[in-house]
Amino acid sequence: MLLGALIALGTWQLQRKAWKEELIATLTERLAAPPSALSAPSTWPRLDQASAEYRRVKFSAQFESGKAALVLATSSAFRPDVSGLGFWVFTPARLADDGLVVVNRGFVPTKLQEKLQDSIAQYDERSSGIVEITGVMRWPDRRQWFTPRDNPAQNVWFVRDPAAIAAAKGWGPVSPFYVEQESPVPPGGWPQPGKLVVQLRNEHAQYAVTWFGLALVLVVVFAVWVRKSVREVRREDSGQAQDGASHSL
Repeated sequence: MLLGALIALGTWQLQRKAWKEELIATLTERLAAPPSALSAPSTWPRLDQASAEYRRVKFSAQFESGKAALVLATSSAFRPDVSGLGFWVFTPARLADDGLVVVNRGFVPTKLQEKLQDSIAQYDERSSGIVEITGVMRWPDRRQWFTPRDNPAQNVWFVRDPAAIAAAKGWGPVSPFYVEQESPVPPGGWPQPGKLVVQLRNEHAQYAVTWFGLALVLVVVFAVWVRKSVREVRREDSGQAQDGASHSL
């Protein structure tokens, strides 16, 4: 039973390895492709996450002034240029056809949190309005059982979920996805947008070797035990045969 479990775990890791390699290849291809025009809001409900996520898009929109939301930033497998404690700045952007896209404008360190919200609002108000945005489509994160509760009063959120943020802040209907902004880079460099880079860990081959190695060790130990048991049985049989011969004499 244990041997079967070890072999099953090793086989599962090989399957995970193939899946991870395919995923890395797909993400690398999508993130390297030139951006395409963002689809019309009428098509958004029919978008398929599996085929649309991580595709680069470009569009013109106007950021809604004073409506930035701060989402706690943890280590990112796609933004190696980001480190330390900070927040992602999520802001709704209005399209020409009145659709509302939520944009992750980039990273800001915790120490700049308070000053940044004011500077973003002032920048949005001073800007000419329409901004040419290039970025990557992403879908909302799933809230885990250990995720802290959002704090709308402090404008701090713990899950990248544009619909939930929009509902709490009264933005109205928004896109089912959000866009990770690559450009433009705002004056002063904050919030810090950037290109996504594929750096997913792929250690499944090592895990498979570990499980298959344990299975091999188990087989060897069992073989040694069987061999030892056979020798002991033969030794006992030989002793009993000698005893029987001595009694017959």
